[in-house]
Amino acid sequence: MAALMAALARPLRRGPAGLGTALRREAMGGPGGWGRPGTQVLRKSLQKGVVLSAGSFLVYEAHKLISGFAEVHASFKVEDVIEQADYLYGSGETEKLYRLLVQHKNSDDAELLWRLARSSRDLAQLGSTSAEEKRQLTYDSLEYAKKALEKNEANFAAHKWYGICLSDVGDYEGIKTKIGNAVIIKEHFQRAVELNPKDATTIHLIGVWCYSFAEMPWYQRKIAATLFATPPTSTFQEALRYFHMAEEADPNFYSKNLLFLGKTYLKLNNKKMALLWLSKAKEYPAQTEEDKQVQKEALELLNSI
Repeated sequence: MAALMAALARPLRRGPAGLGTALRREAMGGPGGWGRPGTQVLRKSLQKGVVLSAGSFLVYEAHKLISGFAEVHASFKVEDVIEQADYLYGSGETEKLYRLLVQHKNSDDAELLWRLARSSRDLAQLGSTSAEEKRQLTYDSLEYAKKALEKNEANFAAHKWYGICLSDVGDYEGIKTKIGNAVIIKEHFQRAVELNPKDATTIHLIGVWCYSFAEMPWYQRKIAATLFATPPTSTFQEALRYFHMAEEADPNFYSKNLLFLGKTYLKLNNKKMALLWLSKAKEYPAQTEEDKQVQKEALELLNSI
């Protein structure tokens, strides 16, 4: 489970290379509805004749100063709030985004609620967030994602973030809960992919899930055996299939997907293909700290072959 925990616990970062950025595509257009890093929100807004929501965002800022972040005025349309939220998300304005969306925690709109779940999780990941606040935000994010699902079970992003947030809560409740929730997490990821087959990041996370169970150590398998009549299992072949599916959905979208392709081929004793994908991971432009870590691990694995 270590690989899955690490992947789901990864902070959401800015830049075109991290999982955070891959997840950040939810605010952008492109393959599977997400798109390439950069200024897709700006481009979309300009196409609509709106200067990056500058007008509406400035109105919101003025309203914020007057109201002191009181409940959003009824004249604010859901579409406007979502546009402002997506702009802030694309800009990496984590705290501003949370302050905007938390005003809508009682909303019945799934699109607002899953964004609030995501922003709560993002805020929890910040280094400036205290341990107590992190814990509260982690549990809050799960509640928001759960509410989003209740409002719209057909919303793929709600399933995706429910799975991610459920895994986060498991970090506070121990390995038994983490393993016990694993099947539920995978089910929500799979449902998200059913609803949006082109969402590369969720496909990648299913691959990590499979990889984690394929290499699960004996003591965790023993725990799983006590929790399930038939403990969940997977294989490296299954993990490989999902990593390739993610790459097909959005080629070269994430350095770690390339790394996992190389690592999985190593597990399958296919050194030729492992060399190919590890080389791609090593050569992937390092624009985040995570990319640098991927390059380092890929180089170490290449040297060991």
